[in-house]
Amino acid sequence: MSYEKHNKKLARNVVWNFVGICSPLVLAVITIPRLVDVLGAPRFGVLTLVWMVVGYFGVFDMGLGRSLTKLVSERIDTDQNHEIPFLVWSALTLMIGLGIIGAIAIALLAPYFVSTLLKIPDTLSGETTSAFLYLSLSIPVVISSNALRGILEAYQEFGLVNIVRIPLGAITFLGPLAVSYYTDSLAVIALILVLARLASWLTYLFLCLKKYPLIRKFGEFQLDLFVSLLSFGGWMTISNLVGPLLLYLGRFFIVAMISAEAVAYFVTPYEVVSKLLIIPAVIVSVLFPEFSRLGRDNPVRIRQLYWNSIQGLGLVMAICCSLVYFYSEIGLALWINEEFSINGYAVAQILAVGVFINSFGHIAQVLVQGSGRPDITAKIHLTELILYVPYLWYLTSAYGIEGAAYAWSIRVLISTCVLMYIANKCLSGSIKSKY
Repeated sequence: MSYEKHNKKLARNVVWNFVGICSPLVLAVITIPRLVDVLGAPRFGVLTLVWMVVGYFGVFDMGLGRSLTKLVSERIDTDQNHEIPFLVWSALTLMIGLGIIGAIAIALLAPYFVSTLLKIPDTLSGETTSAFLYLSLSIPVVISSNALRGILEAYQEFGLVNIVRIPLGAITFLGPLAVSYYTDSLAVIALILVLARLASWLTYLFLCLKKYPLIRKFGEFQLDLFVSLLSFGGWMTISNLVGPLLLYLGRFFIVAMISAEAVAYFVTPYEVVSKLLIIPAVIVSVLFPEFSRLGRDNPVRIRQLYWNSIQGLGLVMAICCSLVYFYSEIGLALWINEEFSINGYAVAQILAVGVFINSFGHIAQVLVQGSGRPDITAKIHLTELILYVPYLWYLTSAYGIEGAAYAWSIRVLISTCVLMYIANKCLSGSIKSKY
């Protein structure tokens, strides 16, 4: 396939990802007001916890989903493709095992969470406990779906991935809405979400086995491959765990040092502005298997893809972030109210600059990981966490919520500069893959 045709395929994959990720957001905007009306605020509040549990447990795959994508991508159309079945079934078995452990933990802890930790009203405690018990059944499915999706992504089948993802995202919001016309039981709603996840898992499995008969056999056990799978996934896990801490530390500092009200003025613009990072996110998910596939054999092509992605993303993000920067004051006033705008628009402006910078860091990070060095990005994240706390505390205490926004933007500026420096080292061949 020529570079031009391959570029068009990558562009189509980016569009597929964008539609697949954004469709549920559109449905959320449409359905949430109706759900609040039908279920009432307390039940809807519990439903948001249900959504969070269903989505969040996907990160506890020990990085094996991304590890599988990396190692399979490298072996497609090579004399090592006979190793793919072993990689696939090893990852899938491990992830189902992790899911079973998670399911048992949630099932055992659900009564405590509901009665003590979450402060659920007594009238909702029974059905909330049942909802979490149903959700525990879905955890092996949620985690192992990352492996099945990772196989399709390794083969650049993002169209198939999103043909499954879009209906699943629709059911996440439309399912509870449809059920709400007959019952407001949270247990029934949770069961519908579990069945939707199971249906998507079976569809992913069918697509993988149908398209790639090679993986129908387990393959010969190879210790070095098994170690590589765990090692790459382990480093990815560190990044996956530290990343959310870096995102949410600011709001905890604001609560502790200023007030709960101030958090609203910070979090609301942050949640809106940070949604712009969906744009680099849909790009890097397409680039990761491509960087992995090209890393060893075609450095010229990988360099071209990297810089083309930087330039194209820079143009798009410059437009989007400029709109946020210049219109955040009037936008917040129209969306919420004048008081909210006065208190929060400066935060939105500062974060818009940070998001623009951070978008380049996403591309650099996926190049480093695709080049076989997730250990470097994990160490960068750990270093960030250690260094971030002191100046986050200082800037928040000195300048309030604007200081917290400055701290976040300074962090991503430093991180992006370091990642782009490391990415250039990978492109030049100075840093070699460990896998």
